[in-house]
Amino acid sequence: MIFFFITFLSVQVSANEVVPRDSNSFRFWGRKKPLVLGIARMDLYFDSLVGKRIAIVSNQTSMIGNTHLVDTLFTLGVKIQKVFSPEHGFRGNADNGEKVHNEHDVKTGLDVISLYGHNRKPTKEQLADVDVVLFDIQDVGVRFYTYISTLHYVMEACAENKIPLIVLDRPNPNAHYIDGPIRDDHHKSFIGMHPVPIVYGMTIGEYAKMINNEYWLPDSLTCNLFVVPCKNYTHASKYILPIPPSPNLRSEFAVSLYPSLCLFEGTTVSVGRGTDTPFEVFGHPMFPTSDFQFTPTSGFGSKRPVNENKVCNGYDLKCLGIIEINKLNIDWIIQAKTLLGDSIIFIDQPSFFDRLAGTSTLRQQILNNVPEEEIRKSWETDLDRFKAVRKKYLLYD
Repeated sequence: MIFFFITFLSVQVSANEVVPRDSNSFRFWGRKKPLVLGIARMDLYFDSLVGKRIAIVSNQTSMIGNTHLVDTLFTLGVKIQKVFSPEHGFRGNADNGEKVHNEHDVKTGLDVISLYGHNRKPTKEQLADVDVVLFDIQDVGVRFYTYISTLHYVMEACAENKIPLIVLDRPNPNAHYIDGPIRDDHHKSFIGMHPVPIVYGMTIGEYAKMINNEYWLPDSLTCNLFVVPCKNYTHASKYILPIPPSPNLRSEFAVSLYPSLCLFEGTTVSVGRGTDTPFEVFGHPMFPTSDFQFTPTSGFGSKRPVNENKVCNGYDLKCLGIIEINKLNIDWIIQAKTLLGDSIIFIDQPSFFDRLAGTSTLRQQILNNVPEEEIRKSWETDLDRFKAVRKKYLLYD
């Protein structure tokens, strides 16, 4: 099942701008004016769809009010040819890393083509009957969260086939800070496509502009890109996602902790997958006995969780009284290494941790007991360089 944080109120659906009747339905703070998502600003993109054959890249987050983007455009007479879906599938219920198969959507009669299965880039054949591609997926602003990798491959396919791409922008819930090591060239992968820090402080629309204009597509290709920006949004504004973007990010707290806790995925430490509070806790069977324990079990979104059916001693991070995360926390990894030792903390192939970190340096620093302050200082020059690049593509304050 999908866990909803809040319920959207109804909206006016027309070819004009779609504005929520109650701005609080978006749980948005920072401005008196209501936030309007890119998807809702139909006055900026609807005319580009009329009379065209459309492919939509989307998942369960692509909503206008209580109606999915696909259903909304169908109602308005837009000719939708097919849907492409990212990791976790069109409905957002596939496990982490689970290959997603193509399917047929019974409600609309559309073919849903997985970009997390046999191929990760739309093929020439799949785009042969498409005039415009529309992209709308909620991101969380973290380099190893694969929706930006799917964006890259969609942009690449559109550039190769000379098809315009419209990106409907959405807020980034982790846009208020930039932190972590920059991915180096040796660790390029699907969870690290670009030379950016772990937390990059950009919306997915801004990120698309950066991919295009930094010539990160192969052979310096550029995509015919149009970003529909949000209205009344800033990077400093707080935004709570109305729909979980993936099965294990079920709360505002989990989304904010995800950049830091996901580094544990390259270790033997559990981050609560297989419990009711994934990415809100961490623990291990060999941690010292504590008042807080949890036992990961197979279930929705976690078919084979780390330390499955083992009692883990650990930490419930809600109990720390954390109000807001403003930096990547590496203290927890350092703490786990101290408790478990060199031979246990990292999984058999440390390359997975290195791909998450984007570099092998962080793992070596942790193993060599380098203090946190020194580790963070080693990122400063690269982060300053990235911030200068990032600044060129910002759509918001």
